[in-house]
Amino acid sequence: MAFFNTLNEQTLSARQHLLSAPIIQKALAGNITLDEYIGFLEQAYHHVKHTTPLLMAVGSRLPEDKEWLRDAVAEYIEEEVGHQEWILNDIAACGYDKEAARHSTPHPETELMVAYAYDTVTRINPLGFFGMVQVLEGTSVSIAENAADKIRETLNLPKKAFSYLYSHGSLDQDHVKFFENLMNRIESPEEQAQIIHSANMFYRLYGDIFRSLSDGHGIPLAA
Repeated sequence: MAFFNTLNEQTLSARQHLLSAPIIQKALAGNITLDEYIGFLEQAYHHVKHTTPLLMAVGSRLPEDKEWLRDAVAEYIEEEVGHQEWILNDIAACGYDKEAARHSTPHPETELMVAYAYDTVTRINPLGFFGMVQVLEGTSVSIAENAADKIRETLNLPKKAFSYLYSHGSLDQDHVKFFENLMNRIESPEEQAQIIHSANMFYRLYGDIFRSLSDGHGIPLAA
């Protein structure tokens, strides 16, 4: 079996943990509130702003025999630069203060996922970062566009308030195929095991971020 398929198969349970988060179910059902959507964007900002620094750290730590993967990381960096600003612009398009979001404190769950990402890349194995790619890109493609459509309809918001979600919807399919091809070139059982482990961890940590949005902690940004 190709490694990409194995990765999907061996992370299925953790993926369900993420997708069962109440806020995701509410969004897909069109029951989300504006404050909840803003809360999601705020936490997204606090982890997405680390994507480019993390990718740079990955690229700097890959061994010479992974030069082909370093090239791919460079492509990822080019694609991801500035996405955190899209999120802040979405917040502003909803009538909220994007500068308050920029300077807000992330939820503990968000801090933990970011810390785990840096620890994996810098202490354990930079290839573990691709477990995070599996979670964030794969989840986004599967639900982002449907969630954006439902939230937009429910809250009567302009399309420009959803640049982040729409950019990670069906139009991101090429990114998933690119990722699939990369993963299928990973042949070492140890490296495969690391990516699977990291993906399972990131599914759980990302799911905890979504669950934190239903816990009532955090103050909605002033409109």
